[in-house]
Order: sequence, then C-alpha cells, then structure tokens
Amino acid sequence: MALQLIKYFFIIISLLYPVHTLESYLSNTYQKDIIKESFLDSAQLIKRYKYPVETHHVITTDGYILGVHRIVNSGKPPVLLMHGLLDSSATWILTRPEAALGYYLYDKGYDVWMGNARGNRYSRNHTFLNPNTDLSYWRFSWHEIGLYDLSAMIDYVLAKTNFKKLTYFGHSQGTTAFWVLCSLKPEYNNKISFMHALGPVAFTANMRTSLLGIAQTFTRISKNKIYELLPHNYYLFNLCFTSKMMETACLEIAHQILGRDEQNINYTFFPIILGHIPAGCNLKQLDHYLQLIESKRFCRYDYGFERNLKYYGQPTPPDYPLQNVTVPVGLYYTYNDELSSEVDVKNLAAHLPNVVEDSLYPYKKWNHVTMLWGTNARKLAHKRMLELTKEFIKSNKLIRGKQAND
Repeated sequence: MALQLIKYFFIIISLLYPVHTLESYLSNTYQKDIIKESFLDSAQLIKRYKYPVETHHVITTDGYILGVHRIVNSGKPPVLLMHGLLDSSATWILTRPEAALGYYLYDKGYDVWMGNARGNRYSRNHTFLNPNTDLSYWRFSWHEIGLYDLSAMIDYVLAKTNFKKLTYFGHSQGTTAFWVLCSLKPEYNNKISFMHALGPVAFTANMRTSLLGIAQTFTRISKNKIYELLPHNYYLFNLCFTSKMMETACLEIAHQILGRDEQNINYTFFPIILGHIPAGCNLKQLDHYLQLIESKRFCRYDYGFERNLKYYGQPTPPDYPLQNVTVPVGLYYTYNDELSSEVDVKNLAAHLPNVVEDSLYPYKKWNHVTMLWGTNARKLAHKRMLELTKEFIKSNKLIRGKQAND
C-alpha cells in the first residue's frame, strides 16, 4: 500500500509539472555542463575529465555482484573509498577534479578504487537472485555490506594490484560497515594501512535530524511491504527541478537530514547531486540504524526475542566487539552534522583501541557531507588525510608484491 501511494504521488506530480516545465526551469537556471553531468554515471563522469577509468565487478561469497569504479594508477598504492547510505561511488567525484577527493588522491599518486554496496544502482545484481522478483535478495543490512561486500572488495583490490595492504576511506555507512568487518573478521586489520572515517557512524543515540520521527514511522509501517528504498531513477530529480519553489523545498529537506551548510557547499552542483543520489538501498539498512538509536548500542540487527535466540543464541543482539578494530583510525567529524553527533563519535573513539587522529572540525557550518563536497574541504580536510595516508604507508614500508617485514 505504501509503495502504491508513493507511485501515485509521482504520477500526480508528473501530470502537474510536464517534462517541458522541468526542461525550461533547468535550462534557465543551470549551465549546460551541470545538467549534462546530472545524467552521467560514475564511469562517464571520470572519463569526461580525461581520467583513466575501469569498471570492475566483484562477486561476494553470498553471490552479490558489486560494481567497483577505478581511477587507474597502476603500480601506485591502492586506496578504497566506500560511500554512505543511499549513495554510490559518484559521491567521491561529484565536485569535479578541483575539489573531489577521488581525483585528488589520483593526482597525488594513488590507485583509486571506489566501491558500491549491494542494492545500489551499480551493485543491484546477483549470481542467481533477481532483485526485481526475489525478496531473498533484499535480506541484508549494513552488517552484510561489511561482512561480505567490504571483504570481497578489499581482497579483489589487493589481488589486482599485487599489494599487501590498502588505505581505506569510508563515509557514514562506509564507516559502519568497516567497524562490522574488522570487529568480526579481525584478520582484515592486517590488510589496511590506515582507515579514514569521514562522518563516522556506530553509536547513534544522539542522532538529531528533525526528520527522525518521520523515518521511524515510515520504517515501521513499511517493514515487510517495501524492501528497496529510493532506487536510482529521476523521479526525485524531476520533482525538485520543476520550479524554484520545489527546488527550495528539496534543499530544505536535504538540510534537515544532513545539517545546513550553504556557506561551504557549492549548491550550483545540486542537479549533479540529485542526478546521482539517492542511488538506492535496502529499507533494512535504515531500520538497523533506527534500532541503534533506541538501544543506544552498536549491535547486530534485532529480530525479536525468538529469532534472536535462533540466530544469536541469546534474547538480544550481541554488540560488535570494537576492541578488535586494531587498524590505525582517523575520525573526522563536525558540530553541525545531523547524522554523526560529536557526542556519539566521542563514544566510538572510546571503544576503538587505535585512534591516531581525532579531528572535530571547529567550522560551525560544516555538515555531514562538507568534508566530501565542501569548497574548502581540500585545504582544511583532504590535505591532512593525505599526510596520514603517506605516513602510514611509509611506516608499513609497502611495496608491490610484498611487505618489507614479511
């Protein structure tokens, strides 16, 4: 029923605002190159700026086929970048070579690999399950993304590049999945030279987005009715760019979710952002986060008393053993982040045994995505991340095919 209502809503909007209205508003408001990049995929964006690009497909042990985009710098130290909820590999390159972290790392001599979590537009595939017809495809949260997707991508990148370790950059859910992997499969700590956690999320008791109540209500009434959440299409794009009024409303929703930062984010890129985000996810991923808010823990998915006994051998889901995450970690967070509260990140830092960089940025306007998309992010955040990357690669004395202390 809920899914039908959403479909009817977009049908009504499309009748009220015909295509020529959308095209007229866009062309009168934004430059042609901005509009064009809104309709390119990640590989096409990279190619547009004359960077060498490859698309790889990684198969997990449970059969999911993941799309991975590479800005090819063969022989250079590999870095793996992992996006947040409803996002994709595009998030690392949206703001073009002059500002985007993905291009910056390539320009500074790194082989850049950008992953995509199961269920998003680039990883909506499986060896035998059909995401359109098989509900079994959608039985995952970010737990499985960490346990299966990240492990598969890390192993794939290291095998392809012939390096023993890589540097990891995660944003939001990309950090959550990493904590899952290295806490439950601690052998993966030995495959990472450094972990950069941008807008890190584990404990969520102090998450303060004003749309939280709506998300909780929607999840409660939609559970077991909707599985795929906001798949990539241009419904939202078409809705937001029919008029100035609609665009302003969409921007306000984004501010309510992420935090308001009109000073440091170039919103002339807003069509590009909405052309790539949302990229789709599973409703269970959102539900898992909402459970953490209520429990004030960082733990596995709560299936209820009986199924918890079946899956975990105990009535409540077990905590993730964060003491097992021994890789050197950098935490980067802000005061104006609606999704990654500084209080919750401090709690996370207290549980991690090897935090070597704890950066609570003093810039009051920075929000959940400023360190990704901000006009000043390169100068104020990315350069320090690069310094740490170099330092820890050097300390590990990484060279192709072996590690110096092997």
